Amino acid sequence: MESAASGPDGILAGLAAGKVWVDVSTVSPRVSRELAERASERGAALLDAPVSGSVPQVQSGTLTIMIGGDDDAYRRVEPVLRELGTPTHVGENGQGLALKLAINISLAVQLLAYSEGLLLATRFGVDPSIATRVMTESPIGSPMLKARAPLVLDLPEEAWFDVSLMHKDITLALALARELDLLLPSADAADGALSQAERLGYEQRDIAALYKTLGNVPAQ
Repeated sequence: MESAASGPDGILAGLAAGKVWVDVSTVSPRVSRELAERASERGAALLDAPVSGSVPQVQSGTLTIMIGGDDDAYRRVEPVLRELGTPTHVGENGQGLALKLAINISLAVQLLAYSEGLLLATRFGVDPSIATRVMTESPIGSPMLKARAPLVLDLPEEAWFDVSLMHKDITLALALARELDLLLPSADAADGALSQAERLGYEQRDIAALYKTLGNVPAQ
């Protein structure tokens, strides 16, 4: 983000007074705050506006959008954001990103736990399709799991959300936790599983590859 923002041809150089920079990428909340300060020095505003959702939500315009930054700037761009999904102004700069990272911890951990359970059942001989149906129709069947369960058993060539991007977000969440003196044990577990997935060559595959990753790792 820093390289795209700075320099004579960077985004900051193109900002004039009254302009609003809406950044939908998922980066460090601290870095975003620093860039927001630099934008403010130019009389402009930066809004961190990371989105939650995958390919189906992009196609249907139902992304969840978390916005951090100046309230007046948010009101100016809100109609545009509503074309993409449901925006919520959550607070000051960086807080939209912090909330996005919080969501992605749960996304990664839910998928990891589901993959563990499915692997346990199928290794004991339960039919994978039956296990998938029962698990997703049980109390653990969140909307995310119901949408991704088919990908777990039939990993698509085109990722909805690939392993490397999720690992980047979990790394950012753990870095923020260290700044806040917090322990995130489930995020640590997801970090380890995503590292293993990358070692097995799944970097660009959907995070549903966690199931195949666990199946390729011998028990200690």
